[in-house]
Amino acid sequence: MEGHVFGPVPSRRLGRSLGVDLVPFKTCSYDCIYCQLGRTSCKTLERKEWISIEDVLAELRCKLATKPDYITLSGSGEPTLFSRLGELIGRIKVMTDVPVAVLTNGSLLWREEVRSQLLEADLVIPSLDAGDPAMFRFVNRPHEDLDFENVMDGLVRFGREFQGEYWLEVFLLGGYTSIKSEVLKLARCARCINPDRIQLNTVTRPPAEDYAFNVPRERMNELAVMFDPVAEVIADFRGVHQQPEFAAGREDVLTLLKRRPCSIEDLSSGLGFHRNEAIKYVEELKSKNLVEEKWVSGRLYYVAGNDL
Repeated sequence: MEGHVFGPVPSRRLGRSLGVDLVPFKTCSYDCIYCQLGRTSCKTLERKEWISIEDVLAELRCKLATKPDYITLSGSGEPTLFSRLGELIGRIKVMTDVPVAVLTNGSLLWREEVRSQLLEADLVIPSLDAGDPAMFRFVNRPHEDLDFENVMDGLVRFGREFQGEYWLEVFLLGGYTSIKSEVLKLARCARCINPDRIQLNTVTRPPAEDYAFNVPRERMNELAVMFDPVAEVIADFRGVHQQPEFAAGREDVLTLLKRRPCSIEDLSSGLGFHRNEAIKYVEELKSKNLVEEKWVSGRLYYVAGNDL
């Protein structure tokens, strides 16, 4: 079975990132209102070998010739739900010197087994979207057996144990967590977590819920100074997008969109891209005003050229 390893794709933080999907699409412990992949279809805390570790390693071995900057365990769900995560990281380390990054929502770090399995990673980036239990339930819509205090405890404990790079992504939503009182709560939590870096993000792609609003860049810059260390606003990553391999992918997407409107699923299946790759290409084309979004019968499509 193929399709677990995708890219390399341009990443704002990690350069040429070779993505690894370790769980089925939208298998997660959260159902975040801002998620670009839509609502969670399988909300769970069950850790198991959702996909074959041998299949993942075989695909990864074939992709190493692309010379990525990072091998990134993330994908379309929560990677720490993969029960053999520690073994996978160890075997990747034997295979290559390319650093391993893990993008996680951080919800399972209160479990000792999860923290121990992540210790061999080079970089771990958990997220923090709320500064108190009420906002946590509203924004993240977590599994019923998760509570805010446990999640925070896990983030703090892991920071004390982990010897690699530990960055914290704080996701801000207009009208909710971008209010000063809420940002102060987030900043207090971040100080307790004590990451090496704090990065601010906001909605840049169509979210799961239409009431998940973005925060203007100017406001993000103002809020960044409320964190210690001062947060960096994650800007659109441009340099790597100019490389020929990504330009070719964008052209394929644009050519198809000039023929007919497509959803992300249409682009993924029609061009043989992983959906995360399709999202990256569409985001870049949107930034250049070459494509626009169009809602038809409750479904999001992208249009280009004469269809605009």
